Amino acid sequence: MRKRRILISIGIFVVAVAIATVGGSFYMLDYSLGYEHKPGDLRGDTESAYAELYRRVPDMKPWCDSLLQRGLIRDTFVMMPTGERHHAIYLRNDSAKGRTAVVVHGYTDNCVKFMYLGRMYHRDLGYNILMPDLHAHGKSEGEEIQMGWPARLDASRGPEGAEDLSRDSVAPSRVVVHGVSMGAATTMCVSGEELPDYVEAFVEDCGYTSVWDEFRGELKAQFSLPPFPLLYTASALCKLKYGWSFGEASPLRQVAKCHRPMLFIHGDADTYVPFAMMQPLYDAKPQPKQMWVAKGSKHADAYLDHREEYTATVREFLGD
Repeated sequence: MRKRRILISIGIFVVAVAIATVGGSFYMLDYSLGYEHKPGDLRGDTESAYAELYRRVPDMKPWCDSLLQRGLIRDTFVMMPTGERHHAIYLRNDSAKGRTAVVVHGYTDNCVKFMYLGRMYHRDLGYNILMPDLHAHGKSEGEEIQMGWPARLDASRGPEGAEDLSRDSVAPSRVVVHGVSMGAATTMCVSGEELPDYVEAFVEDCGYTSVWDEFRGELKAQFSLPPFPLLYTASALCKLKYGWSFGEASPLRQVAKCHRPMLFIHGDADTYVPFAMMQPLYDAKPQPKQMWVAKGSKHADAYLDHREEYTATVREFLGD
């Protein structure tokens, strides 16, 4: 009888752990990839994104206001193979001669929040700029965040859009893809795909090695939990629900397939996407490549802390 009670207790415990793990996996997937708004989630709110942009970079307001009043910031929409409409903003530079920068935003943001990098390329470097809203962000349709993996196939259409928009240029198009945080991961994932020859270079700013590595760190930082079993079951659930797993979403593997120039940027005070991720990414990338460390900068603050040096580093890397 006692043995039976022990076995029943063990069985109940195992079932309870299994239920808790499955429930936790659904919660983790919804928390990290779902569309439920969390504090700081700006992806669907353009007005708040402009307000946050002006709060972080006050001198952006006169520049943006001037362009908006003159109708120079152009909204573009692309129909994706899935039937979803994806949005981007485009700003032409008459002196660009076909040079276009595709600037990719970060996690739960939209393209507006990173207009300061658009300004760097447009005003300081003389490029046209194309700034897409990734799947389920900004004015782009979609239900779940894709962490740069399925989104790499969407983002790879960005250079095509840049080519279409600048065809009236006097010189052949030349495209650089520049992303920050999740946008940097997207940029690196794009770099490993087959791309047109006019996509000449990539700039990744504080991107992660893989979704697995990033979620493992956040699971520990936010919830003090080890990766097993929750990360494993959540990854399997992601595979079932969305068609990809945390492990296969790997910028590290993608950059190893890229033979075009790439500039790696990371703040050495970054703990959200740990600075330690920069070196393995850099090591995995074949030449040509370049690295720049933003001293004292936290996550995604490299440009804001070091505007002149950041701009000069990108200019030198691009040979402009």
